[in-house]
Amino acid sequence: MSDSTASAPNGNANLEALKNNAANAANQAYNTVANGPVAENIKDQTAKTSNEFSNLAAARQTPSTPAATGQPLTHYHSFFSELLSWNNPRASAIAYASIVTLIFSIRYLDVFRWAFKLTWMVLGITVAAEVLGKTILNSGLASQVRPRKYYTVPRETLDSMIGDVNELVNFFVIEAQRILFAENVYASAAAAVTAFISYYLVKIVPYWGLSLIATTTLFFAPLVYKSNQEFIDEHLRQATEVVSAQTAQLREATQKTTAQYTEVTKQYMGDYTAKAQELIRGRSASPEARTKPAPAPVKKEYKDTDFPEAPKASFESKAPEVHTEDPVIKPNDPALKTADPLLS
Repeated sequence: MSDSTASAPNGNANLEALKNNAANAANQAYNTVANGPVAENIKDQTAKTSNEFSNLAAARQTPSTPAATGQPLTHYHSFFSELLSWNNPRASAIAYASIVTLIFSIRYLDVFRWAFKLTWMVLGITVAAEVLGKTILNSGLASQVRPRKYYTVPRETLDSMIGDVNELVNFFVIEAQRILFAENVYASAAAAVTAFISYYLVKIVPYWGLSLIATTTLFFAPLVYKSNQEFIDEHLRQATEVVSAQTAQLREATQKTTAQYTEVTKQYMGDYTAKAQELIRGRSASPEARTKPAPAPVKKEYKDTDFPEAPKASFESKAPEVHTEDPVIKPNDPALKTADPLLS
């Protein structure tokens, strides 16, 4: 009996010692991992990433340089400029990875179907819990976890969100107009080349692939330029000089040609004007004849002696003379029947 009672405390002591040793080993392993080089590196990268996101958020300020029209730009201009410049590489890389993940998830994952499935499952569980709770416990389970006050969006938060949406929409609208009206010639040329290439790529590449290519180009083109800025700037400077020289030569040739055509045109216009004036002078009378009125007709006075004297003899009918040698006309002569009755 005594042996059993003596062995029990020893067993408990050994068990407690074993527990303590295990706890000490776990703590030591945790401290080794938590304070080791891997953990320190993770903490360091986390702190740097947090600082870069803070710098990116602080960059949302209205740029001091306005647009070509003089109107101020939006704070998203400085935000996207800071994001795509890779001045905060961790934040830019995370943003690029998030966009690419979203594109692939929309392409390969049925997100909308999963959303509907999650919705009916959650609603089914809450309804079932409420019905079963009222049936068995006379108190719905969903009612027990219901908050005392439903969550609402504060007006300040909503106003801030609306302001951000307004700024974001205006960013795209202003940038589209700046590209359209060639405020920056290089940006407009790059947009034209991109649209031209996309016109042919869209025939063979799906829209999600085109979105992936556009996102990759948008993020990595500034990085490539930043890494090779001196080389690219030198070639751009040479190309600009060549284009400027050719433009100046073309402008000079155009001015000379225009001056020659202008002189020839003036000469021909002078000749045609002189010929037209000569034709007009030849067809029209002298200026004095055109302006002198026609003479008025002279009224002539007539006298009685200018007219012939009127006859004074009376207008009496004379009997016709009868010639004896004329044949005697008989009343029953047939010739009289054929004559005009008025003469008879």
